[in-house]
Amino acid sequence: MVPAPLMVLLSIASVQFGSAVATTLFDDLGAPGVTLLRLGIAAVIIAIATRPRLRDWSLAAWRAAALLGMVMGTMNLVFYLALRTVPLGIAVTVEFLGPLLLSLVQTRRLLDLLWALLAAGGVVLLGTTNSGAAPLGGLMLAFVAGLCWAGYIVFSARLGGLVPGTGGLTVSLSVAALIALPFGAAGASAVLENPLLLVGGTAVALLSSVFPYGLEINALRRIPTRVFGILMSLEPAGAAIAGLLILGQRLSAVEIVALLLVTLASAGVTLGARPAREPEHV
Repeated sequence: MVPAPLMVLLSIASVQFGSAVATTLFDDLGAPGVTLLRLGIAAVIIAIATRPRLRDWSLAAWRAAALLGMVMGTMNLVFYLALRTVPLGIAVTVEFLGPLLLSLVQTRRLLDLLWALLAAGGVVLLGTTNSGAAPLGGLMLAFVAGLCWAGYIVFSARLGGLVPGTGGLTVSLSVAALIALPFGAAGASAVLENPLLLVGGTAVALLSSVFPYGLEINALRRIPTRVFGILMSLEPAGAAIAGLLILGQRLSAVEIVALLLVTLASAGVTLGARPAREPEHV
């Protein structure tokens, strides 16, 4: 069996390289169009692979899957909109404030205020010294995506405790695709004229949705969200590497310092938290 921490690390690499590939499709499909293709294709793939027995679901399971889908759809749509103007490494650094805030809520220690100030300092650096590389509007979109990311962590853990395997993702991704449909239908229609764009859309679906969501929902069954948050501290670094290798986006020294401040703050909060007793799964 693959260790849960390794699942999270593989998920980080997959989703960040998937985001980089998605960015290359924006000119042809638009950010909302790529979002729709990613979520729709991922829903179909997981439905075929898992064939969930929906008739056996409880009302609580349906509610958890719907809530997760709403959060996922909003998170992906808003984050891709941010990537139109913000480099991947910077966008993920700001987005990561969402999981950091979740960790702060869970720990409630005085020292955590210092970690929060450290993270805030990193974001201020990004907002005031990037020479226009990351417009304020794009940074705000990334932050909203981060709040949705925190919700994703909570609702994914809840769904994982109610529905075995990854079958629950079929419903969640379907709901997420419906959220993106009104915004992305026009852009996604470009695949009718150029079917080869489906190859890119499928690659993004696999890298950014199928692989990472499946890995994470299984990992969250075996580790607490606190430990999950520690491992996710590597997300900004993974994004910076993916942005450099695929998009040629080089971060300045100040931006790298900001990335490290946010990463250090997240690790400090989650490492310093006292382990909580694991909730019983129903």
